[in-house]
Amino acid sequence: MDEQDIKPLVEVSYLNQGNTWRYRAILGYCFRQHERLHHYVYPEEIYDYLHTDSLFGSYSEEQLQQDLKQLVDWKNLIPRQETGRVQTIDDFKRKKFRYQCTPYTIEIERMIVRLRQLGDSFGGSLEATLFERLQKALSQLQEQGMVLDDAELNQSWEDLYGYFRNMVQNASDYLAHLKSDKVEEQMMTAAFVVYKNAFTQYLQNFILSMQRASFKIEALLKKVSPQLIAEITGRLADYQLSIPRLDAKPSREELIISYRDKYQSMAEWFLGRPGHPSELLSLQNETTETIRRITRFAQRLGERAQAFRSRRHDYIHLAGWFAGMEDIGEAHQLASLLFGVSRTRHLYGGMRLSDNIESKIWEEPPTVVTLIPRVSGYREKTKPGAVINRSKEKQETLREYLIEQRRNEALIEKLIVDDKIIMANLDEIDVFVRKTLLSWITRCMQSRDRTIQTETGRTIWLKDDPSGRRIVLQAADGALEMPNYILEITSSNEKIGEING
Repeated sequence: MDEQDIKPLVEVSYLNQGNTWRYRAILGYCFRQHERLHHYVYPEEIYDYLHTDSLFGSYSEEQLQQDLKQLVDWKNLIPRQETGRVQTIDDFKRKKFRYQCTPYTIEIERMIVRLRQLGDSFGGSLEATLFERLQKALSQLQEQGMVLDDAELNQSWEDLYGYFRNMVQNASDYLAHLKSDKVEEQMMTAAFVVYKNAFTQYLQNFILSMQRASFKIEALLKKVSPQLIAEITGRLADYQLSIPRLDAKPSREELIISYRDKYQSMAEWFLGRPGHPSELLSLQNETTETIRRITRFAQRLGERAQAFRSRRHDYIHLAGWFAGMEDIGEAHQLASLLFGVSRTRHLYGGMRLSDNIESKIWEEPPTVVTLIPRVSGYREKTKPGAVINRSKEKQETLREYLIEQRRNEALIEKLIVDDKIIMANLDEIDVFVRKTLLSWITRCMQSRDRTIQTETGRTIWLKDDPSGRRIVLQAADGALEMPNYILEITSSNEKIGEING
């Protein structure tokens, strides 16, 4: 961190003092004269200007001299002794001065003018042409940077970075303007619907121009070599050092670092950096979201106005309808038709038995509802149930299960030939067999040595077909294309010992 970054700025002290109103009036007059190219101002001119306002009616020349001296101490004014107008030795000793604003004061006053013009809202705009200008300037700098002389190269760089700075600042300020509370309040009013199309068209044109030019800019930035950037920044630094200046000059290395950082920030704005998306993408997303937000506001206002307008029309029509009735009975019937029963009770009657939507409610059988007394601690009476012996049903279920298991085991046994099941040799198989074989294959593939042991004590070892051919396994519920696996089956752990050995 440089010392200048933490050094207090005495030049802005006049903005927050007890006599700030006097200091600002003096410097405001000096600044306006500077803008008119009258760089030197005399005390009597300042005094005459201040006395045009009633606020300075009692302001004396001694107070003016004190204020001018204070502003000189704060480095807001530079005194120049006036020698050409001296007529006597006493005049020379009194040192008549004329005053000039310092560069800091000029910039501070310009900032104040911009702040007053800005007001409480953001400015900015979305200039679609800035992307195209930026693209042309970058292309010229890349293609002709080594051909241009130093002055032309400096102007090309100023154009390029100026377009980039204006584009970013204007876009940021304009989107912040659209997000401000004041603008959102205006979006809630019905008058905003008229401007909705203009807003959305303006934003859409900006997005289209940005998308067309951004791809070309990104391609140009990716093509720029570090050697070209080093050469251009060096020449720009040399050009700045060649300009005669009486004040202190930055070193060549500081200028090169400044130019390189500016170019790097511009490249990262378009291309992004590791772990962070580009600011170009963020600007595009934010602009798109702004269009959606404006459209939602306009849609809600339109729906609200339409609903209010149609409901008012209906109420006026109904009011005229009721006003034309002479019989109160007819009015009650009309009200019941329009608004329903004022006090209703909803009764649940159970499921309808008829699917005919034309059937009336009184054509359905009644639903019997047993009411429970509203007494604390009430419990329904229950009868103790007898223990029923279901051992025969359990035995029958177990017998059927064992028969099914023996049948399935028999189906598996038929497929085993020479302690092997070769998928290519199988005919159409049962659904149970298909599920069993596929489950064995899955478990084997999940095992490190491709072996498993089933519930019946079999040891399954999965092997691949050396030829690597594929087959179509036919089952009762469909066909499955798969490799020609070979399952070796043993009824003991001998095979596992062979594998581990």
